[in-house]
Amino acid sequence: MNIFKRIFRIGQAEIHAVVDKMEDPIKMTEQGIREMKQDLDQAMEAYAKVKALAIRTHNAADKKREDAASYENKAVLLLQKLQKEELEADQAERLAKEALHLKKQHLLEAEELSNQADIHDESANEVHKNIEVLKYNINKWETELATIKARVRVANATKVVNKQLAKMDSNSTISMLERMKEKVEEDEALAKAYGEMAQQKPNISDEIDQALNENSSDADLDALKKQLGM
Repeated sequence: MNIFKRIFRIGQAEIHAVVDKMEDPIKMTEQGIREMKQDLDQAMEAYAKVKALAIRTHNAADKKREDAASYENKAVLLLQKLQKEELEADQAERLAKEALHLKKQHLLEAEELSNQADIHDESANEVHKNIEVLKYNINKWETELATIKARVRVANATKVVNKQLAKMDSNSTISMLERMKEKVEEDEALAKAYGEMAQQKPNISDEIDQALNENSSDADLDALKKQLGM
């Protein structure tokens, strides 16, 4: 039926290829599911109407058969009245023939109604099959959509983290830490150099004492030479 023409709009076999071309696959899929649910509501309403029509047609056919049986019974009663001489022969036979004619007419109408009812039943069954397919597809795509949404959330979170890491590798925190590390190492090396220089530079007080000691040693040496007559 035309009411289901949008069921395969996305296409079961090509759904992923089509989704890849959409600007916003999630929103488009949600819209498609909403439309399918509207189709489902219309299909349910159509099914109810066709089913009700089939039931009414079957009931009408049964009523025609009951009326046919009633006219046959009336024809029998007319002939019985004729036997009892309660009616004239011409009148009884004429009315009996009319009753049998009406019986035949009602049976033909009952058969026609039965055929129509069968057609309505087939239509109702077809609509019901389509409804089941539509329900299955809606449930399937809702499940897939929920999975896609979860994957999108994970992908977005991962993308944000990776983006931050990419920035850190080039010009952010990691680069800053590396520069700080180099500066600390440079300062440590400079401090060590100053320390070594400080150890190598003589203290002025020590230098004075050393000069005095050197002079004292010279005086002692001269005195010893005098004693020896040198």
